Amino acid sequence: MHQPKAMQRIVDVYFRDPVRTTAVKAGTHVLTQDGYNDKLYWVKKGELSGYLNSEDDSEMTAKVFRVEQGMFFGVHSFFAQTLMASTTVIAEKDSELSWIDLNTQAVEPENYGSLSEQFMPVMVHELARRQMLTGLQAIEKEKALQQLYAAEQMTTLGQLAAGIAHELNNAVGVISSKTEGLQNGICRILDESKPHVSPFLDLGICEGQSATSAEVRQRAKQLQQDLGLGRDQARQLARALPEGEVPDYWLENVDDALQYWDMGRDLHDMRLAAKHATSIVRSVKQLGGTDTARQPDVDVNDTIHKSLSLLQSNLRRVNVVLRPAVLPSITASTTELVQVWVNIIKNACDAMEETEQPQIEIITRHSKNRLLITISNNGPMIDEATRRKVFQPNFTTKKGGLSFGLGLGLSIVQRIVHSYGGTIALKSDPEKTKFRIKLPIA
Repeated sequence: MHQPKAMQRIVDVYFRDPVRTTAVKAGTHVLTQDGYNDKLYWVKKGELSGYLNSEDDSEMTAKVFRVEQGMFFGVHSFFAQTLMASTTVIAEKDSELSWIDLNTQAVEPENYGSLSEQFMPVMVHELARRQMLTGLQAIEKEKALQQLYAAEQMTTLGQLAAGIAHELNNAVGVISSKTEGLQNGICRILDESKPHVSPFLDLGICEGQSATSAEVRQRAKQLQQDLGLGRDQARQLARALPEGEVPDYWLENVDDALQYWDMGRDLHDMRLAAKHATSIVRSVKQLGGTDTARQPDVDVNDTIHKSLSLLQSNLRRVNVVLRPAVLPSITASTTELVQVWVNIIKNACDAMEETEQPQIEIITRHSKNRLLITISNNGPMIDEATRRKVFQPNFTTKKGGLSFGLGLGLSIVQRIVHSYGGTIALKSDPEKTKFRIKLPIA
């Protein structure tokens, strides 16, 4: 390591005497906090660490510095002449130390000044090094606090989600069972009193409405021309019978036929909605669960499906293209993986609010003992400065209103992925923004 000339002279003049050189084994306590010390040490070889005991609890110990070849310790007690070590210094490796003590005389004082003046570079160097160390420790402490804050936020959100999901589950269960009972009751009554309407009701219950709005409009125009129906009747009939010929019995009393088909369609939709709500509640409970124990035989594709189910309301206007491969199962926490996909997909939805034809593409692959999951969207490009910050805790581009962000999502995503020994990368250009996640299988 290159040293300034003044520092190099000090080492050459004061720390080359074999009489003032000693070898210490790893584990040796060279200095003891609050113990006597009248020496300034220079590390000729090896590595040592300084530890500070808490004033109010001697069992609390913190590592405050590390010294290695070419560095000094004992600076404070020697130059301040407190003769009392401020830390406990322990050899981490077998080391070789040289020293001076209070009896050491200045060499060439007529040219270089007193001992204190000659050692001024050492003092300045140590002050600068310790100031830098203090700054680095402050940064590490801030990072730890941010991670703790993020963990506490997610724990609180998870507890709230689990509680809400439990209450919703009870309500959805009632809706589901009552819908089934209502459907059976209506079918039974109509079979007894109006058996001729059962075909219309049954079609609505079994098939529901499968045609899109555009298909309904197109078929309704054709039905108006062919059958001479009114606009509203034609549209409703197009919903009930989106293709093929219209049977004569539908036209005997169109209004009655459509009324009972409509009842059946509503019952069909209620059953579907109850089933879908049950799936969402299950996903919310899973997302909010505090149990992140990793279990074998987890299907990553299944966790992606759970995430999409949870985000149905966000994805209404988004075209989701899912290209799953057959994947080997892995040992993982379903809760954690759902968290990863939900955060990435939700961020994509928010980013595409102004995109005319928003699309999310999710591809899963298996290659070389790793799972590759790519989630891309066609929203606006993320600039390089933002890309460097997106995984930092508390960084968010959302500003107030209903789209507020805590800036925790992608930081948590990165933490979870790294905990599996995986990697996550973000690329963005004017055409596509892509998250690429790699998870080891073993």
